[in-house]
Amino acid sequence: MATPSLDPYPRDPHQRSQDTRLRVLHMAASMKRDDGLLRDTTGGRAVGAFLALLQDRLPVWLRILNDLDYLVGKGRVNDNLLPIALAGIDYYVEVQSVALPAFTSARVTLRYREAVRVSGLGPMPEIEPLSAYIAAERQIGRVSAEVDPVASARLFLAGCFQHAYYEMLVGTGYGPSRDDAAEEIVKELRLEAPPHPA
Repeated sequence: MATPSLDPYPRDPHQRSQDTRLRVLHMAASMKRDDGLLRDTTGGRAVGAFLALLQDRLPVWLRILNDLDYLVGKGRVNDNLLPIALAGIDYYVEVQSVALPAFTSARVTLRYREAVRVSGLGPMPEIEPLSAYIAAERQIGRVSAEVDPVASARLFLAGCFQHAYYEMLVGTGYGPSRDDAAEEIVKELRLEAPPHPA
């Protein structure tokens, strides 16, 4: 079964979610065909559980990011991004907790990387809507002109991922709470343009 020809970045949020689900389904089907890679073994069940979770959670996470389109020019930029950072931490904690037991084999990891490459589900579906939001806010003067939208989006997502990873690895209580971490991630990007003098 060939990967369907999907629009790399459809504008309709519902269509984006459906395309993401289809891509994950095709990834799973591709991995199942690989000489029984997902046979009913402990490793196979772990990979199957991860792909099932990804099919359910990734479209929701991307929908949250894509809905930033509706916030351009409204409220404060940092306030708009705060719930996104918290949702990102929640998403990464949930997905990583299932991904770790799934990728204990180099063969599975290599096959997954190939499936991601073929399906187009690398990091860009997360980076694009976030960087587009930052760029739109920069264009209307609400984000500093010196800000690089793509680099800022990558840093934002990396901050969410890192907090989730540490929380999953060492537990809660060793660092900031999810709420505090989300606030720090947004604040330290220093996106908002300074107010114009009166």
